[in-house]
Amino acid sequence: MKVPALNCTLCPRLLDFREKNNEEWPDWHNAPVNSFGSLNSRLLILGLAPGLRGANKTGRPFTGDFAGDLLYRTLSEFNLSSGLFNPSTEDDLKLLDCRITNAVKCVPPQNKPVASEIKNCQKFLRSEIESMPKLRVILALGTVAHNSALDIFGCPKSNHKFAHNSQHHLNESITLVDSYHCSRYNTNTGRLTEEMFREVFISLMRILNFN
Repeated sequence: MKVPALNCTLCPRLLDFREKNNEEWPDWHNAPVNSFGSLNSRLLILGLAPGLRGANKTGRPFTGDFAGDLLYRTLSEFNLSSGLFNPSTEDDLKLLDCRITNAVKCVPPQNKPVASEIKNCQKFLRSEIESMPKLRVILALGTVAHNSALDIFGCPKSNHKFAHNSQHHLNESITLVDSYHCSRYNTNTGRLTEEMFREVFISLMRILNFN
């Protein structure tokens, strides 16, 4: 499986941002963030990119910021993880039948990757998906993740528009499920509530149980 090198130079803007962050916080991860969970999982959770003070600091997806608090709490509720979650990664947390990754592997300025950066990282996402033989559901957290999954499978965006808790058949065996991103902004504004997020997991668990 293809993964970006720790000193990846594919995206000059992201490289420059990483180097500046490393100067200010030399004890942080400040590098591409690898996925978390087994390649034999049936569920792949696809986020946008590492958060500056979250995964970019800790080196583990969705760890260290509010989005991770909600995500990992929900995974535990649906028996998709075991052990105790700690935002610092000093824990015994394990994912069960679940893997977490991001469409863009490096933290972008203002949490906004540009189109070329998303495209540069697609080869890593494609390789990851191709390396998951049991994959049945991709949970896309937000529009960028949704569109990245569609691009990997060659599905026209006009026929598969993003909508919270919607489902899209990518091929005969894999379904894309959409959710608003579990960011603090979305939850604070009420765009996404914990109950709405739970409903998404109820939907995807039905698919996994059927398969």
